Amino acid sequence: MRRFTALIAALVLAVAMGSTPASAITDGTLDGDGHPYVGLMVFQLADGRFRCSGTLISSTKFLTAGHCTSGVIGKVQIWFLADVETYRCKLTGADLTPENCAAATPNWNGYPFFGQATGTAYAHPQYDDNAFFLHDLGVVVLDKAWKSKTYGKLPALGQNTAYSKANPGSSAVYTAVGYGLQQINPAFVTQERVRMFANPWRIQIDDGIVGDFSILLSNNASSGGTCFGDSGGPNFIGSSNVIGGVTSFALNGTCGGTGGVYRVDQPDDLDWLATFGF
Repeated sequence: MRRFTALIAALVLAVAMGSTPASAITDGTLDGDGHPYVGLMVFQLADGRFRCSGTLISSTKFLTAGHCTSGVIGKVQIWFLADVETYRCKLTGADLTPENCAAATPNWNGYPFFGQATGTAYAHPQYDDNAFFLHDLGVVVLDKAWKSKTYGKLPALGQNTAYSKANPGSSAVYTAVGYGLQQINPAFVTQERVRMFANPWRIQIDDGIVGDFSILLSNNASSGGTCFGDSGGPNFIGSSNVIGGVTSFALNGTCGGTGGVYRVDQPDDLDWLATFGF
């Protein structure tokens, strides 16, 4: 797993391809066709192949985290299947090749080599690995349009703050969607490449460790939450399709307690996204 030196957190980062399969978002619910515009992306870095989650915000633009787009080599591969796990390639190590996967896995869906869509990755111009949480935003521009009946929507300036003020305490609920780990502890890791969702609530915003760049959400058995591999996935405001932020970091290695979401409703982020035509 790729790791960065960070001031406050361990990244909720993409998980290496050879990990043991199991489930996704912690204490979550199968998404099915609930968010068909949320996808699983695989990308190549100098030290390996990794995965993140993300959201189509148009037929050619896929929003994700900066740490999922910085330093990417070649094309990003993206799947919008609700269940990528069932027909993924089951091989690992030196056997993990397109030819071997096609021969060994019936009905192989191309994972992790050939996505339903491909694209080029761009990280926020101020993104820095050593302070990733300050500008943890990225975009993948697809090579060909991927049509969906609906898409994720960018927030208005300061919309998270307005939502928080109008919904005190735990009533400020978000919908987190992704393909990451279900559970992790020193003894085992469980994960699946299946789209799931949870409904964590706001713990902290506009103060404390998150400043004005992130939101701290609950990650517990009552609300569910995010974990490794959910990075870049959307945290929709309430039950809407408005992306309040993208999954960014965790405060511990087991993804428990709280999770950090990088806000998309700040001036520098909306100004940068406007350069892509929004």
